[in-house]
Amino acid sequence: MEKQNSSHSETNSSTETRPLVFGEVLFDEFEDGTAVLGGAPFNVAWHLQGFGLNPLFVSKVGKDQRGQQILDTMQQWEMDTSGVQLDDTHPTGKVTIKLEQGQPTFNIVPDQAYDNIDNSVLSHINTSTPSTLLYHGSLALRNKVSQQTFDDLRTRSSSPVFVDINLRRPWWTNEIIHSSLNNATWAKLNDIELAEVAKAEPANKAEQKEIALQVRESFGLELLIITLGSEGAWFISQDKFFEGAPVPAKNIVDTVGAGDAFSAVTIYGLLHKWPLEIISIRAMTFASSVCEMRGATTTNKHFYKENLSLWEK
Repeated sequence: MEKQNSSHSETNSSTETRPLVFGEVLFDEFEDGTAVLGGAPFNVAWHLQGFGLNPLFVSKVGKDQRGQQILDTMQQWEMDTSGVQLDDTHPTGKVTIKLEQGQPTFNIVPDQAYDNIDNSVLSHINTSTPSTLLYHGSLALRNKVSQQTFDDLRTRSSSPVFVDINLRRPWWTNEIIHSSLNNATWAKLNDIELAEVAKAEPANKAEQKEIALQVRESFGLELLIITLGSEGAWFISQDKFFEGAPVPAKNIVDTVGAGDAFSAVTIYGLLHKWPLEIISIRAMTFASSVCEMRGATTTNKHFYKENLSLWEK
């Protein structure tokens, strides 16, 4: 039997002026035995909390030691846990990570708690009042249960949608990806994912740009962001194609969560109506700083305050 934990914190539960973040929370297990909290939506929600946006994170954890650890950690970070369900039968999510020359490879374990987010969570969300934004990735949509819950949440909410496509084989289908992009306002993909979505392998940068323009137009996106690793990122709107220059990290520890850090600052910038040029430099600077630490997040509040103070100048 699965049930919602009604004892979770419901502090600041209004969704009128804050983002909704839907999807997986899990532990990234490294080869040296360390385990770090992760999952793209969780990482994004964590950063948004660090920046003071008070997101409502919607997910599910197992009724196990790691699930309790996630809830405790969220509460210590002052995150609202009322959108996190408890699962009696499925374990808290896990991914094993191997690093080769600083680049991660992922083994994503199937049938986890976050695959089974059920509709009862909607009773904890005021879907009649628009939030600032609804963020989701693509991994948590691999299972029909979570996929249906997200579809219901998106349908009931009038919030604009930011989708971060993360193609992890074999956990995606063309149907899921196309549906996600068709229903999004803003979308982020990397260059490999762009080629996969478009079913076209560009021979050069000019062809890659043309493919990106076609993808934005075909899905009717207000903004399409293509991350290019060490080559920076493209921001493509209906009337603008902006090429953001890369911001190299000073001392790379690992690149886990860099894309999520980029997404979080992009979301912050979109909500604060920053110009694309400003979003680009700030998102890539923040992502680079995340590459200088182990894992995707930090409990160092000064890390966030320092960035906010720079942005306010």
